Amino acid sequence: MKPPLPLAVAPAAPPAPTPTAAPAGPTPQPRAGGGGDKFPVVALCGSAGSLEALEAFFGALPERPGLALVVVTHLGATPYSQLPQVLQNFTPLPVAEATDGLRVRPDHVYVIPPDCDLSLLHGCLFVLRPTQPPGHRLPIDFFLESLAKDVGARAACIIFSGLGADGSAGLKAVMENFGLVVAQDPATAAFDAMPRAALATEFVDFALAPAQMPAELLAYAGRLQMPGGNRLPPPQKDPNAQPAHALQKIFLLIRQRTGHDFSLYKRNTIFRRIERRMNAHQIKGFAHYVRYLQENPSEVEQLFRELLIGVTRFFRDGAAFDSLQEHLQPLVLAKEPCSTVRVWAPGCSTGEEVYSLAMLLLECFDAAGPGRGLKLQLFATDIAPDAIDFARAGRYPAAVAADVSPARLARFFQQVDGHYQIRKEVRDVVVFALHDVNKDAPFTKLDLLCCRNLLIYLSAELQKSLLPVFHYALRPGGILFLGPSENLTGFQDLFQPLNGKWKISRRLETAAAPARLLNFPFAMSSWPSVVAHPAAMPPTAAHSGAPFADLVQKNLLAAYTPPAVVITPKGEILYVNGRTGKYLEPAPGVGGLNLFEMARDELRVEISGAVHRALQTKADVTVERVRVATAAGPQALRLSVRHLGAPEALAGLLLLVVFEDQPTPRRGRRAKDKDETPAADIRDAVLDQELQYTKRRLQTTVEEMEGSPE
Repeated sequence: MKPPLPLAVAPAAPPAPTPTAAPAGPTPQPRAGGGGDKFPVVALCGSAGSLEALEAFFGALPERPGLALVVVTHLGATPYSQLPQVLQNFTPLPVAEATDGLRVRPDHVYVIPPDCDLSLLHGCLFVLRPTQPPGHRLPIDFFLESLAKDVGARAACIIFSGLGADGSAGLKAVMENFGLVVAQDPATAAFDAMPRAALATEFVDFALAPAQMPAELLAYAGRLQMPGGNRLPPPQKDPNAQPAHALQKIFLLIRQRTGHDFSLYKRNTIFRRIERRMNAHQIKGFAHYVRYLQENPSEVEQLFRELLIGVTRFFRDGAAFDSLQEHLQPLVLAKEPCSTVRVWAPGCSTGEEVYSLAMLLLECFDAAGPGRGLKLQLFATDIAPDAIDFARAGRYPAAVAADVSPARLARFFQQVDGHYQIRKEVRDVVVFALHDVNKDAPFTKLDLLCCRNLLIYLSAELQKSLLPVFHYALRPGGILFLGPSENLTGFQDLFQPLNGKWKISRRLETAAAPARLLNFPFAMSSWPSVVAHPAAMPPTAAHSGAPFADLVQKNLLAAYTPPAVVITPKGEILYVNGRTGKYLEPAPGVGGLNLFEMARDELRVEISGAVHRALQTKADVTVERVRVATAAGPQALRLSVRHLGAPEALAGLLLLVVFEDQPTPRRGRRAKDKDETPAADIRDAVLDQELQYTKRRLQTTVEEMEGSPE
């Protein structure tokens, strides 16, 4: 580590020259951070106790670091209106107070004026008078968001000592745009609230003492200046190319650790997230990063979290929500009294959007008038456990006040310890659950499906699979709400646009729809998150990986064999083969994957009864012509429950439940020749099937009651 520079006093910074003017003074020495016009812009953010931290930071900074430094603090007009002069005592770099239109330059320090907000646009600083009252301003979040948008990966931020949580929302924007995020080690901070709030987001790359930070910043700047840096090339056409192999290995490591497959996500986003992690650890080369992932499981989890980072906020695109409310109001008015409005928000992230929908619909309920007894049920799902936990708590930083109207803040939030807490009556109508829209069965009978800014991260192939599923999940006339950059190209026969700009559409009933809805995207070979350590299974059941030959076999089985699930006697799902979306759907609430809970309503009694009989008789059970409703109409089904005797260690512990579609007799068909069944015989056959179906349901209920301990 380079020793601290002696404290010096330098004159105030001269006015910024025009882009064509040459800097005055002696011939510049080489910069520590490298040359070029694309220099990093570093936000130095702090509050109480940050002055000492800034002194230690500048003391360890080289004379020409090649960085533009912007100091953003909460300090008011008195006594620190002379902050530029104070900081000038810590560094030989020119220090100046920010003014409108001042272009940032490397090797300069800029300071936010007292009691002002600061932003960056096209490389220039702009000073704004704050609109929030004292105590509600968040100048650090405000600047970091503009910084991230303006310079992208060249943005870096440091959260120093301070009170409150300002900066914890803005640093997420820096991270989302592939910048560097550093926090002061709380043990070295005079006031550790701000660094701890930053670390709690899990988006901080390094927690360091102030004197250690310059070295990390310069290393990051050096990597940005390298030709190409650590940027991953586009996917290789040659399957034997090393980068493509490395990427597949990374996908495998993530899937093995988390159970989620990112191979169907758009590669550009994946590349940039991996590049950011490689830069953070100063790793050069794909093979080295793969090795690092293998040796550090925590890095796999961190990469997984960063791949899931989504931009979300309350009422994002306010005009879109205004338009949505206009279309939801007639839908609510048309609902039968005492009925339920059902909503699904896949990819809900940290919950801001789904809570926005809840507020919107509760306002629609108010407008519809009291006494109708309507109920609201929202399902919010994501594959990130941390995001689900955060959303379920419903506790958000004070910065959300900028996105929510005062009336909604007063009605739907309460202030707790400097945060905004979603009120219990709002949280109670939202069910948060882990769910992968790529492989898990959809929620159904929906009045509204909100999937904003998720499809843009998925491959075109996966998007084409999901849109028909969304059509299937919605009720007739239900509303689909997508992000402004997403579209329904190729699916105009399934959805009617209501607002083209904000991508609000209504589900259509068309003749072509049923045939297109038969291919669900749930061709899963397994649910690793469930299979990895099933509590009721012996160690021999654990599956830690499979060679490519096994993967091929599993995919062939999924494509050419009936849908089936392997379960324990209690119904816990351990393995899924084929497309089960017609028979199973996620159950509300928190918990594992249980067949009896996930079975669709019309199948639940049949499945429970068949499993019960198979366990009692210790024999295989087959039930013919079970009826299930599908988008294409009623479907007859053969339901089989079989005992699995291999491997020997699991004999008696596993059951295979198989779903086989059967042709359904068509009613009202007129006989054309003597070989065809008359219409009256068909009707008799259908009535007989209905009678047998009712008898089986009754018998199942009796058997279950007899076997109940109560």
